[in-house]
Amino acid sequence: MKKIAALLTATVLIVSCKNTGNEAGVAGDPQQATIDSLKMEMEQQKAEMAKQRTIDSMNAVAAARAERQRPVIVNNTPASAPEEKRKGWSGAAKGAVIGAGVGAVSGALIDKDKPGRGAVIGGLAGGGLGAGTGAVIDSEKKKKEAQK
Repeated sequence: MKKIAALLTATVLIVSCKNTGNEAGVAGDPQQATIDSLKMEMEQQKAEMAKQRTIDSMNAVAAARAERQRPVIVNNTPASAPEEKRKGWSGAAKGAVIGAGVGAVSGALIDKDKPGRGAVIGGLAGGGLGAGTGAVIDSEKKKKEAQK
């Protein structure tokens, strides 16, 4: 019986010592109510800011998409075709003509007995040397262009 009485006393003490002051204090405390309302207002502002960031990012994506889909205006008037670069004489051809001319004049001056024969021989020799020199110059130009 002593045990039952001790148990009953402990139960009554535990139930009676229950802290109910905080529950009543929250409802009646004006400072706590102000703090709670401020917290709720801040949470609403955060939610609105998050919504606005989402809207801004969607607007930026839409603007970028519109920029990419900008209409292209095609002008159908025929433009003058770029002039083709005229292909000039090769270095070998230039060298052959110059060498033949110089060789013919030199051969005619050297062979005073028969100037025609000297001109033909000089022209052939000069043309051959000029063509060879021009070909060498052409190959060097091609090598330089290939290195660029």
